[in-house]
Amino acid sequence: MKFFITLIFIILTFCESIAQVGGESAFSFLNIPVSARTGALGGNAIAIKDDDPNFALDNPSLLSAEMSSALSFTYLNYFADVNLGHFSYTHDFKKYGTFSGGVKYINYGDFLETDEGGNELGSFSASDYAFILGWGKSIDTSFSVGANLKPIYAKLYQYSSFAMAMDLSATYHNAKKQFTTALLVKNIGRQFSAYFEGREKEPLPFEVQLGISKKLAHTPIRFNVDFIQLNNWNLAYNDSSSVTNRDNTLDEEARKELNKTGMVSEFFRHVVVGTEFVLSPSFMLRFGYNFQRRAELAFDNKGGLIGFSWGLGFRIKKIHISYGGASYHLAGTSNHFTITTTISDYYKKNQVVIPEEKASKKSRKSKKDKQSEE
Repeated sequence: MKFFITLIFIILTFCESIAQVGGESAFSFLNIPVSARTGALGGNAIAIKDDDPNFALDNPSLLSAEMSSALSFTYLNYFADVNLGHFSYTHDFKKYGTFSGGVKYINYGDFLETDEGGNELGSFSASDYAFILGWGKSIDTSFSVGANLKPIYAKLYQYSSFAMAMDLSATYHNAKKQFTTALLVKNIGRQFSAYFEGREKEPLPFEVQLGISKKLAHTPIRFNVDFIQLNNWNLAYNDSSSVTNRDNTLDEEARKELNKTGMVSEFFRHVVVGTEFVLSPSFMLRFGYNFQRRAELAFDNKGGLIGFSWGLGFRIKKIHISYGGASYHLAGTSNHFTITTTISDYYKKNQVVIPEEKASKKSRKSKKDKQSEE
């Protein structure tokens, strides 16, 4: 209960003062979905409770003992020469909880350096890194809490920046009804060193999310709904707003009316939906839809599959392999690849299980032998 009160206090404190959307904060790569499963489910999935350690990258309260010794690698072929990746290791310490450690990075590719006359001087690269230390612990059979600590480092040409962020989360899981809900407050923190000396520090991409998932009884279907950017109602971008604001014939009230977005349109920009078909423990199909992505990146006369995502997951012996694809715009799709395995599966000794009846006979025989020797 204390943890939930803390979360509510943080939300009320930060919602008004830190309500950034795209382009208004540093280190926006923190919000790019990396894992194949998350990418396939629309880009957000914080309320699915199973043994997948990749969900804990966003929601640390999903960390559990079932994930102990799990090793995960993810590669995301984003757009142009931009690539993202993540790797993590998870270990359970029983009464202290489950811990994970990993790195999330983005590489923006190589750039050509020239002078004012266009003469080539060489090349340089740019990249961001987040070192993620996660902790999760079950309070009882239904509730769990967690936190991520994230030192962040960026290197852009000759400029660098350092920041520290934290995620706090809580999850409720009803195993009998196969229902899960989670609350996540992410990227709480600040930039300690700006890219340019003497410049004002930039805010981090703070966000509040609420997730719900439900597996239908007697079916292989699981539905997932995430509500994103709950700290900021106004997500819509109006293309005509700049023209409207320059129109001197309009007063302030008229400008606000023309720039206003409908309530229904604003609401659905906060919604991401996903569906999993769990056909077997070794094979899954996944689909998702991101309303905001569709609303902002699709052309009016040609939407295509923008906003839709898809993927699959399967197991080959001790290795789980997942793929996720997402359509952002007509220029192409993102491709996510994740490989997860549990190290302890490789060194478990084969134990011979003795049936109870045979064990009992063996025990009695052992006692007789001992008595005869005496």
